[in-house]
Amino acid sequence: MISIYKIFFGVIFGSFFLIFAATRLLSPFEIVSASPEKNTEFSSIFIENSNDSKLLCSISSLYPLEIQQWCGLIVKNATTYSLDPNLIAAVMLQESGGNKDAYSSSGAVGLMQIMPKDGVAANFDCINGPCFSNRPTMEELFNPEFNIEYGSRMLINLYEKYGNWRDALKAYGPMDFGYQYADIVLSIFKNYQ
Repeated sequence: MISIYKIFFGVIFGSFFLIFAATRLLSPFEIVSASPEKNTEFSSIFIENSNDSKLLCSISSLYPLEIQQWCGLIVKNATTYSLDPNLIAAVMLQESGGNKDAYSSSGAVGLMQIMPKDGVAANFDCINGPCFSNRPTMEELFNPEFNIEYGSRMLINLYEKYGNWRDALKAYGPMDFGYQYADIVLSIFKNYQ
């Protein structure tokens, strides 16, 4: 009888431990609430696009070196698309952690984890055919300069389409994450200021 109780309590304790560990691993960042309405708290995401050719590294020093190393390309594209460089850095941190060779199991490629038209992503079919047929190739997306530029352009286009960052980031992220992805990126953006 004693061994049955030990097994029972061991299973219960082990289950609680696994659930606790899984929740800690799956939510490394504090998720903040953000409404789909335009929020003035994040109005600083846009910066003035000036003609000044000298670009200083203006991303927060709180970002790890894996992100800081891409500062020049981040600032260049932030200036081109009137984005806050910290927003681009937040997406990059969430997507690849600054690893230019990142390749996800779903087929997303590079620093900004963009789905290409070839590779694993070529097998994703939508109503009108392959979902990503109008996207760049994997080879193009493994180029950091091209990847950051393409991802930055996607971000501003999604913002212009949806009118707010929460919906734009939801559309940028994985289809099955919903607003969780957007909230994580907005939390990174806020916490790394």
